[in-house]
Amino acid sequence: MDPFADTLRRLREAFSAGRTRPAEFRAAQLRGLGRFLQEHKQLLHEALAQDLHKAAFEADISELIMCQNEVDLALKNLPTWMKDEPVAKNLLTQMGSAFIRKEPFGLALIISPWNYPVNLTLVPLVGALAAGNCVVLKPSEISKSTEKVLAEVLPQYLDQSCFAVVLGGPQETGRLLEHKFDYIFFTGSPRVGRIVMSAAAKHLTPVTLELGGKNPCYVDDDCDPQTVANRVTWFRYFNTGQTCVAPDYVLCSPDTQERLLPALQSSITRFYGEDPRSSPSLGRIVSDKHFQRLRGLLGCGRVAIGGQSDESERYIAPTVLVDVEETEPVMQEEIFGPILPIVNVRSLDEAIDFINRREKPLALYAFSNSKQVVNQILDRTSSGSFGGNEGFTYLTLTSLPLGGVGASGKSLQQRQTFAC
Repeated sequence: MDPFADTLRRLREAFSAGRTRPAEFRAAQLRGLGRFLQEHKQLLHEALAQDLHKAAFEADISELIMCQNEVDLALKNLPTWMKDEPVAKNLLTQMGSAFIRKEPFGLALIISPWNYPVNLTLVPLVGALAAGNCVVLKPSEISKSTEKVLAEVLPQYLDQSCFAVVLGGPQETGRLLEHKFDYIFFTGSPRVGRIVMSAAAKHLTPVTLELGGKNPCYVDDDCDPQTVANRVTWFRYFNTGQTCVAPDYVLCSPDTQERLLPALQSSITRFYGEDPRSSPSLGRIVSDKHFQRLRGLLGCGRVAIGGQSDESERYIAPTVLVDVEETEPVMQEEIFGPILPIVNVRSLDEAIDFINRREKPLALYAFSNSKQVVNQILDRTSSGSFGGNEGFTYLTLTSLPLGGVGASGKSLQQRQTFAC
C-alpha cells in the first residue's frame, strides 16, 4: 500500500481547483507561517537545543529571524511578483499585447536537512507558498525534536488541503521520490543530491539542489592575523562547524600559518572560554554516526589546537590541524564539524591552482589587505558565493541569491560576492 497516494491526490486536487492561485490565499499562508514563528519561538528554541545544543542567540540569528525576514520580504513584494511583465514588441505585433505571466509549478516537494532544520525548511517553503504552489514538506528525521514541531504544530497554521508534512528516513524518502512532482527543492549532501536528481529525471521534474563541498579559505601573507583569526573562528565553528558555507580549510604560506595559529587559539579562547566544552555558545554533533566520522578525521595531519572529544556528549573541541596532506580523508570530504585543516602553499598562484583542481565549492573566502589579491582569486576561480575579507554574512542579504555550481549545487546562474 502506498502511504503517500491519498495525500498527494488531495494536494493535486486542491491545486487543480485553483485554490492556491489568488494573492489573498498566498498572503494568508505567509501570514500563518509568520504567526507560527512568533507564537512558537520558545518551542523552536527548545527543539534546536535538544537537536544541536544550539544557543538561543544562535537560533535566533541563524534560524528564526532569517525565516521571518523571508516572510516579510514575500508579503511586501507579492503583488509586484504576481504582476504580468510587459515585454518589447516588434513592428508585426504593435496591435497586440505581449507579456510574461508567472505561474506556479503545481505540487512542490521540499526535502530539508538537519543542520539548520528551521531555516533550511521554512525559507524554501516561503518561496513555494508565495508562488502559489501546493507543498509536501519532508523535514530531516535526524533533527528529531525540530521534525516533531514542524510535523505537529506547523500544519495548524497553514491550509491543510494544500500543504502536508511527511515523515520518515531514507527508505520513506525513496518511496516518496517515486511519485511525480512538479518541482523538487533539495538541500543536503552531493551523494543524496544525485539520488534526488536521478529520481526527478524519470519524470523530467525540474530540481533545485542546494548541496555543499569543501569551501577554501585563502589567507594572504599581507593581512592582520588576529582579524583574520577572529573571522575564521566565528564562521568555522558557528553551529559547531555544521554549516554548508563554512570555511572548510585554510590555504596559506608556512610563515602565515606560524602567525595565524596563536591568533586562532586566542580567538577560540575569547569566543568559547578556556574550556569550550562548558561554553553555552558551542553546540554538539547531531548524531553518533556523525560524531564517529568526525573523530576519525582528528587523526589526519597533526593537532595544533583542540582535538579533545567526548562520545557521551558528542562533543568535539574547536580544532585546528596542520601538516595536512591533500590525500588525507579530511581533505577528501566535506568536514561538517569543528575541525579546520591548514594546507601550506607557496604562492597565490599555487593556491588558485589548488582550488581549481578540485570540484567547484559552494563558497570561497579570501583574506588580504590587497584588493588586487582578493580580486585575482575572485576572477580566476569559480564558486557559488565568494567572501572577500569576510565570512558568510552575505546570507543575511535577501538581495543576493544562494546556491552552488556543479557538485555544490544546481541553482545559481550568477555568482554572489560580498566584500568588506
